[in-house]
Amino acid sequence: MKTILKQELTGWKLWEITWIFLACAVIIGLSIYWQDSILGIISATSGVICVICTGKGKLSAYLFGLVNSILYAIIAYQAAYYGETMLNALYYAPMQIVGFCVWKKHMNAETAEVNKRHMTKKKRICYVLCIAVFTLLYGLVLKLLGGAMPYVDSFTTTCSVIAMIVSIGMYAEQWWIWICVDIFTIYLWSCDFMAGNDNIATLLMWIVYLGNAIIMCIKWETEAMHNEKKLEQKAGNGSAI
Repeated sequence: MKTILKQELTGWKLWEITWIFLACAVIIGLSIYWQDSILGIISATSGVICVICTGKGKLSAYLFGLVNSILYAIIAYQAAYYGETMLNALYYAPMQIVGFCVWKKHMNAETAEVNKRHMTKKKRICYVLCIAVFTLLYGLVLKLLGGAMPYVDSFTTTCSVIAMIVSIGMYAEQWWIWICVDIFTIYLWSCDFMAGNDNIATLLMWIVYLGNAIIMCIKWETEAMHNEKKLEQKAGNGSAI
C-alpha cells in the first residue's frame, strides 16, 4: 500500500497539479452557481480527476473512475440516456477493477507511471470496423427502447467501450477515440441542458474531458514514440553485439 501511494504522489509536474486543481475548481464553482445536485458535482469532480490521472498513467485513475461510473450511471438513467447508463453500470464499473489490476503489473519504476505504447495498424483497422458495426446495431436497440438520441448515444457508448479496452492495453490511440467520444457527448448533454435539465456539472465535466484528452493525446503520443525508439535502440545494440 505504501509503495502504491508513493507511486501515485511521485512525478507530478507543476502544470499537471495546476490543471487538476483548476479543472475541479471550475466545475465545483460553476455547478454551485447553477445549483446542480451534489450527486452531479461529486460525479463530475471524480470523473475529471480520473481522466487526468489516466493521462498521467497513475493507478488511482481507476479508483476515481469507479466512483464516477456508479454516480454517472444514475445521472444518465434519470436523463433517459440508457446507452450511457448501461455503459457505466455494467461495463465501466467492473472494468475499473480490471484496469487497476493490469496497470499495476506494468508500472515503470523509473517514472512511477504506466508504460505507454502504440498498437499495430491491423488492430487500428479492426477497432474502427467494430465501432462502425456496433454503433449501427446498438443504435437500433436504443431506438426500440425509446432512448433519447439513440444513434449519438450508441456511438459514444460503442467508442467508450473500445476506448476503455485500448486504455487498459496502455495504447496512446485511446486518446484519439476519447476525443471523438467527448465531442459527441458534449453535444448530447448540451441538448439535455438546453431542454431545461440541471445537469450543468455533467456538461462541464465532458468539456474538461475534451480539453484533457487533447493534452493527454499529445503527451501519450510523444512518450509512446520515445519508448519505441528506446526499444529499437536496445534491439539494435543487441543485434550489434
